[in-house]
Amino acid sequence: MDELIARVSTAIGVDAGVAKTAIGHVLAFLQKELPDGPVGEFFEKVAGAREAAEESAAGAEAGGGGLLGGLLSGGLMGLATKLNGLGLDMGQIQKLGHEVFGYAESVVGKEKVQQIANAIPGLSQFL
Repeated sequence: MDELIARVSTAIGVDAGVAKTAIGHVLAFLQKELPDGPVGEFFEKVAGAREAAEESAAGAEAGGGGLLGGLLSGGLMGLATKLNGLGLDMGQIQKLGHEVFGYAESVVGKEKVQQIANAIPGLSQFL
């Protein structure tokens, strides 16, 4: 995870703490949407990935958010809302996606990353 955090931090111009939290949000989203298959394989191969996702998910649950938070918490829109909450703009969010999925390609392969993108509508714009 340290390599991924460093890549994201440099690419989007944020400190390592914000990068780790942003990556955690992305990984939690992927874990929720596709817990098995290529995502599960990524979690098995990248030390700290599952923990980052679980920390993000636990933080979201603890935050609550009421009805509006519940409505915004799902799908890519919910993910974008969480990332905006970290101070990331759309350009940074797209760079984050490119870095996370580029790293994932080096871990599980391009074909499996494409399987993930095909399974989640709208995700391919972040590859």
